[in-house]
Amino acid sequence: MRILALDVGDKTIGIAVSDELLLTAQGLEVIRRSSPVKDLLRLKQIVADYAVTTIVIGLPKNMNGTIGPRGQAMEQFALQMGENFPETQIKLWDERLSTVAAERSLIAADVSRGKRKAVIDKMAAVFILQGYLDSLPRKDLP
Repeated sequence: MRILALDVGDKTIGIAVSDELLLTAQGLEVIRRSSPVKDLLRLKQIVADYAVTTIVIGLPKNMNGTIGPRGQAMEQFALQMGENFPETQIKLWDERLSTVAAERSLIAADVSRGKRKAVIDKMAAVFILQGYLDSLPRKDLP
């Protein structure tokens, strides 16, 4: 049982997956969007390979908490994902500043601009997923 997170953009989808204990998020890959059918096929393969039970989709909200056009597009995307993954829970998660945090993390690690561009969406998915995982109740923690 694992959780998958998606940072969905117009050109790419950053993907992160949890460990089996649902404690940590690891960046998995970046899908270069070519067609909805190919994107969906790749996502279905990942969901099957990792036995994913929940998909968390980053919801870009405005800084005041309202949902603009990009957020509405993600709500629509989440509905489509629900239709294509009926056995999987689909959750929207506030992704405000996840890309900024990912960028800062990569800069702090002294990753070059070119390399940052290649992995920024995957890192943003990691921040989205880790935030979600950290919000889960932990019954066995002291």
